[in-house]
Amino acid sequence: MSRILVVEDEPYLADLVATALRYEGFETAVAETGAVAMALVRSFDPDLIVLDVMLPDILGTEVCHRIRLAGSQVPVVFLTARDATEDKVGGFTVGGDDYVTKPFSLEELTARIRAVLRRTDRSAPESARVAFADLVVDDDTYEVFRAGRRIDLTPTEFKLLRFLLGNAGKVMSKRQILDHVWEYDFGGNDGVVQTYISYLRRKVDAFDPPLIHTMPRIGYVLRLPVER
Repeated sequence: MSRILVVEDEPYLADLVATALRYEGFETAVAETGAVAMALVRSFDPDLIVLDVMLPDILGTEVCHRIRLAGSQVPVVFLTARDATEDKVGGFTVGGDDYVTKPFSLEELTARIRAVLRRTDRSAPESARVAFADLVVDDDTYEVFRAGRRIDLTPTEFKLLRFLLGNAGKVMSKRQILDHVWEYDFGGNDGVVQTYISYLRRKVDAFDPPLIHTMPRIGYVLRLPVER
């Protein structure tokens, strides 16, 4: 389990990011200031830092600079509302590994984090592909293949499939799917889950055997058919 330190002074956003990352299987800690972040680098020993640039006490770029001077090579993904080229260059100059501009989707941030962890961990597999049966999903390119044939999915369909794939064999309730795929702030009803499951089935389960199954009154599961 990789440890992620989230450094963000907006409590709602910090909690949202940390919760999403925990949902993805990461261990998380949160800091609202640069000073606390630098202390947690020592005590929490993170595998990656998600670092807001505009902090109340010190710029995130300065936090990264000081961490590097102290000898730490922990990967850093900057978060910022500033998207000027010189700001991004400044972030990379002090030792940042990636740069995500606000507003961002939790899906994008998680994908960036996984990509940085793969690049910076020599023991990590080079491939970004996750497979189940003849279904293959590439987290870096957002490509999906079934029986060797490419399937075109919308961003929401991809995120729904990736969530089911990440929990293959486990029954996911409509509420769990809503909380993950629609990022915790969806105001509609859970009928949208059934609608998108049907969209996904038309594309992914156009092949045999079907992989997406309904568990009545419970939810949905990605698995091979049960032999009778």
